[in-house]
Amino acid sequence: MIVINGYDAILGRLASKAAKELLKGEEIIIVNADKVVVSGEPTRIIQRYKEKRERGYPTKGPFFPRYPDKIVIRTIRGMLPYKTNRGKMALKRLKVYRNCPEKYKDYQEIGKKLKDLKCKYMRLEDISRKLGAKV
Repeated sequence: MIVINGYDAILGRLASKAAKELLKGEEIIIVNADKVVVSGEPTRIIQRYKEKRERGYPTKGPFFPRYPDKIVIRTIRGMLPYKTNRGKMALKRLKVYRNCPEKYKDYQEIGKKLKDLKCKYMRLEDISRKLGAKV
């Protein structure tokens, strides 16, 4: 079981690391999902996520989440072969929490963090608020 702290972690790097470990058979728990960072110009980030959210039909989909933990799950799902048996089992081994529960205080850091970014960024918490989530 691997516990990853999402505080100041870059979303794409976090998702690729988690997807790779899930395919190996590990159980992954991600804490502090609302503090994960998406790099880029804030107005472009909001525009891109709103397009994903409003795409398709309200009754048929595709459905895109608005809460931070669900966005992290959806990003990791995009890096897995989720339509195959192997991908479905890998996705079941993933748990994501918005904050840090008491029993998961021991966690590891991942590679690149916010301090390594030299561009503008936005946290998932702020993106979720702009999408209409009550975070």
